[in-house]
Amino acid sequence: MMRSICRSYQTFLIICNSHIRRNGKRATSSVSWRTHNCGQLRASDAGSKVTLCGWLQYKRFDFMATLRDAYGVIQIVLPEDEVKRSLLSSKLSEANLESVIKVEGHVQRRPVAKINSQMPTGSVEIVAGELEIMNNCTETLPMQVHEHLNVTETTRMLFRYLDLRSSRMQRNLRLRSDVAMKIREYLWKKHGFVEVETPNLFRRTPGGAKEFVVPTHQKGLFYSLPQSPQQFKQLLMVGAIDRYFQIARCFRDEGSRPDRQPEFTQVDIEMSFVDKECIYNLMEGLVKYCWPEHLPDVITPFPRMSYQKALDEYGTDKPDTRFEMTLVDITAILQGCGIAIFESSPSSNFIIKAMTCPSGDKFLTKSTVDILQGNCKKLYNTNFLLVHVREKSWKSPISKHLSEKTKKKIMDTVGAKPGDLLFICAGPRETVNAALGFLRLQCAECLEEQGVRLRDPNSYKFLWVEDFPLFLKSEETNGGSDLESAHHPFTAPVVGEEHLVYSEPVKVKGQHYDLVLNGVEVAGGSIRIHHSDLQKYILEEVLKEDSSEMSHLLEALQSGCPPHGGIAMGFDRFVSLLCGERTIRDVIAFPKTSEGNDLMSGAPSSISQEDLDRYHITVPSGDSGS
Repeated sequence: MMRSICRSYQTFLIICNSHIRRNGKRATSSVSWRTHNCGQLRASDAGSKVTLCGWLQYKRFDFMATLRDAYGVIQIVLPEDEVKRSLLSSKLSEANLESVIKVEGHVQRRPVAKINSQMPTGSVEIVAGELEIMNNCTETLPMQVHEHLNVTETTRMLFRYLDLRSSRMQRNLRLRSDVAMKIREYLWKKHGFVEVETPNLFRRTPGGAKEFVVPTHQKGLFYSLPQSPQQFKQLLMVGAIDRYFQIARCFRDEGSRPDRQPEFTQVDIEMSFVDKECIYNLMEGLVKYCWPEHLPDVITPFPRMSYQKALDEYGTDKPDTRFEMTLVDITAILQGCGIAIFESSPSSNFIIKAMTCPSGDKFLTKSTVDILQGNCKKLYNTNFLLVHVREKSWKSPISKHLSEKTKKKIMDTVGAKPGDLLFICAGPRETVNAALGFLRLQCAECLEEQGVRLRDPNSYKFLWVEDFPLFLKSEETNGGSDLESAHHPFTAPVVGEEHLVYSEPVKVKGQHYDLVLNGVEVAGGSIRIHHSDLQKYILEEVLKEDSSEMSHLLEALQSGCPPHGGIAMGFDRFVSLLCGERTIRDVIAFPKTSEGNDLMSGAPSSISQEDLDRYHITVPSGDSGS
């Protein structure tokens, strides 16, 4: 429902009109040929002489047409004078749909019977006096610009210049622009931040995501495109730029997902002499300041939740708190009941948990449950037990092994009712949490597809997740270390736990915090390490990284570095949520595919042998691409 609301024409006009208000009511001749835009004129403008420019959206019998621009649509009619009408009709007949035309004429009210109440300009029409075809469109386009046509994403990306004309993309990009401008105004005007551009050509950063490599004409030497301006913003703090921000381009050599692509934008913020409370207050104020006026008001302060509680109750560190269905520990109830799968393994990390799917017995079919079971096995190498809760009985393989008292105790503990489904999972805590967290979201989607309203589309639930571990067990042993940074290697340990870095690093909590909106991480940051010796120890001894690649930062930390911290907002993700879009590709003007390709331009592409030689690159035969 949120998508239909956000995509409504009314919302589109609100966003467009905000541009009009800022830029003045009328476009003057000094900055445009147009006197008005196509969505601006009303009955009060009757009699006015106007000049409009736009795209020919529709025409009928060469005497009536509709003209569209970025702001709306208006009807054009030909004059009653036969000579003038014949001349303009001839011109109009030559124009194909989507041609760019210029119309000079006057505004008149439509007859009452012909007023179109569904159209903001539906009470008026333009009587054309002059009509000029400024660029005639080809007769057949690969896709039509129309609200109700179902065009594949591949086609939209291949012909993005046409897709950008749609009201959907116009609304999304204008909303994105509005939010960006308000962010700049809030940080600069209200809090004295300095916007600083940092380099895109940098050097390799230890750890983290894979980076794009940029060859140079210096043999054997390469740049890397930065994953974020992390090191630069810390160096700015050393340089006394104590309040920095940047709407920064960032790069990761990873496959795209709905909420990520190889190049993306983040709002990067860093401050000196702060703690996490300062960051929280700043970000909550920023969100309220840039929040679109057509959405429900944001309520601050945002609630907070520990990392461990998020995992234990929601199975993820970015929980969607718009609905319940939390995970409940039932180890004490089922352990020792005689069922083999519920008996404790040698590990003390063993746990039994349940998740209730309300009305699941009615709405989740056997085939759906089978798919969920298969995905659970594939993704987490675990299975779940299913309990159909009926009015006076359970339908489950374990039902006959449990007393009625035990069943009632489980139902009371998890809050299950007749008609619900219970998903029960046993095993290592991390696996059980992750599997049930996955099932929680999958079940919610299945129920909503059946019309069960779980997540209010007009609800925006923000949440601070904090108290992350500083280090996590690494899935791969990199450089000999079995630990990796939970956030990044520059995050400071919680005050009072610094000593554990040297003795039991896996027990240290970090000063790291994430801002989550409706189950999506929209921002993340931390208080940074500002002592060189601690930073060097973590790099070399804990993470087993080569600290020589960070010598510039380590030296800077010895040069009088103030305590500092910051946060980075994933701008594309944030805007996609505001627009009600499922993928960030729909709020980026020229996005990449999941493989990192630009379908419209054909990037990436091969380069000549001459260029390869300049950069000392050898491409094996047959691998140069096409």
